[in-house]
Amino acid sequence: MTWRLPDRRAKAIGYGAGVRTPAADVLVIGAGVCGLSTAIVLLDAGLAVDVYAGEPPHRTTSAVAGALWGAHLVGADERVGLWAALTLRRFRELAAEHEAGITEMGGLVASWAVETEPPSFTGGAGPVTRSDPADLPAGFASGWRYTAPVIAMPAYLDYLLGRLLDKGGILHLGQPLRRLAEAESRSAAPVIVNCTGIGARDLVPDPALTPFRGQVVVMANPGLAEFFVGERNSPDEVTYIFPHGATVVLGGTQQEAATSLRPDPVTAERIIAGCVAVEPRLAGAPILGHRVGLRPVRARVRLEAQSLGGRRYLVHNYGHGGAGVTLSWGCAKAVLTEVAALLGR
Repeated sequence: MTWRLPDRRAKAIGYGAGVRTPAADVLVIGAGVCGLSTAIVLLDAGLAVDVYAGEPPHRTTSAVAGALWGAHLVGADERVGLWAALTLRRFRELAAEHEAGITEMGGLVASWAVETEPPSFTGGAGPVTRSDPADLPAGFASGWRYTAPVIAMPAYLDYLLGRLLDKGGILHLGQPLRRLAEAESRSAAPVIVNCTGIGARDLVPDPALTPFRGQVVVMANPGLAEFFVGERNSPDEVTYIFPHGATVVLGGTQQEAATSLRPDPVTAERIIAGCVAVEPRLAGAPILGHRVGLRPVRARVRLEAQSLGGRRYLVHNYGHGGAGVTLSWGCAKAVLTEVAALLGR
């Protein structure tokens, strides 16, 4: 996948050699949605921030997300509601900025079973109303309508990277880190923030982190303007349709412990067939691409600080499951609270 950055910002990107700016207050590891959002919040607080990543934003799991706001496939955690609400507020503010790629969109969530309550991930978005059964696609027994932000992730990641660089942050791209000790040796920053997603399984290491493979198909949009999420009998499969202007993201899968990043043609055909059954206008639409990512699922989001010794500290911010986008700004603010306490600011 090609990744480009405007020439005026090229000087703020470092390649290969790693971090070489000892003046940074914080080194953030990871350039997905959580890493970039966290870095921006820290920059806004007046801290000097470097970001180190083995992959540019468009090659992270974040780029695969649909992405509909809503806490999905995330561990039971009393903090999630607040983090999601803070992020929702921020998304609705950013929706006014066209380049951010955020649209407040109406849509339908449906289930093959008869449900008396809407899915939990709709909670907090606003009013949710039961759908007329006559309006449900064939095979679905119940449904609910509501509105929520839908985020075009490639555009949004570009937007976040632009904000990072415009605020004075620096992104360094190099070889993926194998151990946290490598991060300590690459930067003199007193605080390191670990936003490596599924990479934390090996980096920390954290065997409590489980990959849930997600595969999507990107097609030309035949004119769709509402999202659809269809929950099926198998927890491994879900049908979803997320329009993003000229394109539409079709999904998907949530395959536990599957780690292949290669798109599977059989799965892609199943995704397209399921989405066409829901929305016939998709039949024959040009296929623009395939994306695969590994959701970092954990029983509880890990957001906590630990000492590295010698007045250096590590703050973890990973394990967001399928809710990395949904929790991104809320978790970033929680990281700032931890960092400010560690640095005495």
